[in-house]
Amino acid sequence: MNYFVKVRQPNDDKYVVKWVYWAVTNCPKGSDAMRPRIALPADTLDEATNIINERNAAFAPRPAVEAIVKAGGLPIILPSVDPSDVADYLPLFDGVAFLGGFDVDPTFYNEEPHLRLGKTYRKRDLFEIELLRQSVAQNKAILGICRGLQLINVGLGGTLYQDLSEDPTAKLKHSQAAMGNQPSHHITVDPTSILSDLMGVRPYVNSRHHQAVKDVAPTLTAIAKADDQVIEALESTNSDQIVAVQWHPENMYKHHEESRQIFVNFIQRAAKRTPKL
Repeated sequence: MNYFVKVRQPNDDKYVVKWVYWAVTNCPKGSDAMRPRIALPADTLDEATNIINERNAAFAPRPAVEAIVKAGGLPIILPSVDPSDVADYLPLFDGVAFLGGFDVDPTFYNEEPHLRLGKTYRKRDLFEIELLRQSVAQNKAILGICRGLQLINVGLGGTLYQDLSEDPTAKLKHSQAAMGNQPSHHITVDPTSILSDLMGVRPYVNSRHHQAVKDVAPTLTAIAKADDQVIEALESTNSDQIVAVQWHPENMYKHHEESRQIFVNFIQRAAKRTPKL
């Protein structure tokens, strides 16, 4: 069901916040009103492209949207607006999924850009880091995927390898040539982790990243690694609040039960949080 109306949008971040608030708070009553509301911070196309009729766009990848819907959540896309607006957004949601996209600006972990750093988008980083920190403080359920894992680690005080060529342990191919719905390499998962309950201790995952976690943030624990010791998943050290993975389960969930369970668990964790509406 589409809960949104098509409106002409002024170039005003405050207007965007009010519009999203209207859309969420005017959802119909009934079973949909009880589904956990999941914020999806948007990726951004700021360069005109004929893919979308030469208009810029804020968007979320369809596989992630569909995976959350199938798991029982109600996903709503958030544009990257002023970080000061996070406090207006956050009470509307039970969970936040940080998804893939450009590299995280290395100045957020006190480094200058290296030669092999990819494209960055600082406006998105600023918004998502503030969204992350307030989400942690308010005990929202959090899922990180690929860049999302890296953003979570940086936002909570960790660092990254700007390119895997800088990681002395990296020996495997972490940017697969195969389709994203195909697995690429195995990982080893801590048997005491949430992720091991969902996927077992030796799952087969896809791989599309050129950066990786270097120093783990103080409140997180590395709970999965590839055979070359590249970190593949993080969780909150003392709670079930954060589960973040370096691969893309949204591209495999339709035919891979272990990937589907990542989203089911996320919605279950979000459902435990007290609704604010």
